Amino acid sequence: MTSAPNVQPLSFEDLPGAVKALRERGMRLSTSRRLVLEALFAANGPVSAEQLAEQRGLELTSVYRNLETLERHGLVRHVHFGHGPGLYVLVGHGEHEYLFCDRCGTARAVEPDELDPVRAQIKSRFGHEARFAHFAIVGTCAECARARDNS
Repeated sequence: MTSAPNVQPLSFEDLPGAVKALRERGMRLSTSRRLVLEALFAANGPVSAEQLAEQRGLELTSVYRNLETLERHGLVRHVHFGHGPGLYVLVGHGEHEYLFCDRCGTARAVEPDELDPVRAQIKSRFGHEARFAHFAIVGTCAECARARDNS
């Protein structure tokens, strides 16, 4: 479920695997592309282009160009949480979809099959085939809901 149409996500587990997958697609690995990949592997979940540029001392335009290329080739995809900027995540070790709490800002990654019953219900009721890979499901997490109910 990458946002780049007709692109098969690449399979990789680590940085050397991602580099190999890139080279198999005929891409070269520039210094800035390697730095972006390293930062994505070091991230603890989806990150913004601005965060990647700041962490690695790169020009923001270079980071965006590299992210666009990596997404076009099936290594990265972007996701939106609430009203914030697009965030980027590696797709090599499986797709995830996200639940985003608009109160505390936490995002919870879930396996796509965990949301299949929701997709089935939407399709049954509305005839619409829902995807949650590009936009997170926004709401209130259990902890924030408890805090709200106890106040």
